[in-house]
Amino acid sequence: MMTVHVEAANITGRVTVARAPDNSDAVVYIDKVPAKIFPPPGAPVVLDQFNLKFVPHVLAILVGTRVAFPNSDVVRHNVFSPGPTLKFQLGTYPVKESKYQVFSKPGIVTLLCNIHAEMSAYIVVTDTPYSAVSDARGNYSIPNVPPGRYVLRVWHEKYAKAAPVEITVTGGDLRDVNFDLKK
Repeated sequence: MMTVHVEAANITGRVTVARAPDNSDAVVYIDKVPAKIFPPPGAPVVLDQFNLKFVPHVLAILVGTRVAFPNSDVVRHNVFSPGPTLKFQLGTYPVKESKYQVFSKPGIVTLLCNIHAEMSAYIVVTDTPYSAVSDARGNYSIPNVPPGRYVLRVWHEKYAKAAPVEITVTGGDLRDVNFDLKK
């Protein structure tokens, strides 16, 4: 019997966001893995509300993920999305309560609070678990990507139409896969 060893790789790089206060909140993700469907996580992913802000401002999740929206603020909130990827409204709910929503379709979901107009956030729903959100310096890291050919995409709320990059993972880490987002 022959044993085949497949080595996963890490994809790292930097996203530069022109005319932004910093380089955070860009989502870098592998678009699809042909003929592969990934099971969503068993536990809900949390997108909190605190100090009249959604925390985090940008969240990347896998299709089918259940998201918890706890209200850790000192006021009531009503989380909703106007669509088009997913249109929903959770209704007004008090402090220390959570509401839940399952995201069953890939795409960008805009989140708002119809009580507090200054609140906004985004959920990037992907077909693969291979995604990362950039930090303030623009750094990102996607761990444990199996060998193969993929399309790597980047999304940012100010630059939604960035050009994709084709990559090939052969077992060694891919470093310096960088994106320069500008209009």
